[in-house]
Amino acid sequence: MSADPPARELRIGTRTSPMALAQTTHVTRLLHALDPRLRIVTVPVQSEAGLWHGDLSGTGGKGLFVKALDARLQSGDIDLALHCLKDVPGDVPLREGLVVVAHLERADVRDALVVPEHSGVRRLDDLPHGARVGTASVRRRAQLLRLRPDLRIVPVRGAVGTRLDLLDGGREAHVELDALVLASAGLARLGLTHRARQVFETDELLPAVGAGVLSLECRRHDTALAALLEQLNHERTLTEATAERVMLQGLRGHCNSPIAGYCVTGPDGHLSLRGMVFSPDGTAFAQAHLRSDAPHDPAALGAHAATELLSQGARALIDTGAPL
Repeated sequence: MSADPPARELRIGTRTSPMALAQTTHVTRLLHALDPRLRIVTVPVQSEAGLWHGDLSGTGGKGLFVKALDARLQSGDIDLALHCLKDVPGDVPLREGLVVVAHLERADVRDALVVPEHSGVRRLDDLPHGARVGTASVRRRAQLLRLRPDLRIVPVRGAVGTRLDLLDGGREAHVELDALVLASAGLARLGLTHRARQVFETDELLPAVGAGVLSLECRRHDTALAALLEQLNHERTLTEATAERVMLQGLRGHCNSPIAGYCVTGPDGHLSLRGMVFSPDGTAFAQAHLRSDAPHDPAALGAHAATELLSQGARALIDTGAPL
């Protein structure tokens, strides 16, 4: 009787934040369910963006997180990279030899309002005039200012726990904040859903392209691993994310572009894609809401949405923030 083949060691590259580690743990469980014999090793990967505490737009954006992991994957230091799809730039091609083989089932795409623990604020409308709201997202900034032009948006970065400490610490934290806007999916992943006071519906704050989606990437020639990862792919998520990503690519959008996009599959199987591009203060915007009569062609829907947005002046908003 022949012996079983030796268990494979699988090295997963990850950032070192609690959020990234939680996501890695989630993927590890999914992989072990497919193959309990896998020996999975977590490899911490530091990036230039992780060491930078200022505005990411001056360093290459959140795409630096992706770049650091992809470099380690390409060199063979790791076997698998996990990416939050919303952090993957739309204007930069994959490194040679790498391939995204799976999109996990999408988590909650919505944004949430978080306030200090003992605050009586329940909704955005409850915040006082001129309230200071923390977010480093240009997409959130523009849409919050559309809803409440009086708000003072404070650029706040860092791990979710660090941002919550700033919010709860007040003057002791040297930053005065009345609220934060964070991803609902991230709060859930960290067991912090109780901190959300208001969860914004998507017609209030349109999500980021790829929001709530974890993507799995490996080397193209690693066909055995690719075959394993493909079993984790969620087809509907892939279809919807494809429409959003093609729209982003058509706009040549990057991680610091004021772009939002969200595709859903209707009960009839047809796709509906909403896209918006904003000026920094939200006063000018381009928008498109398209429905596909060809449910199996999400790329065509995304390309159509990009064309429609560009016809409304989206390029000027992305490049300069100039009003239409």
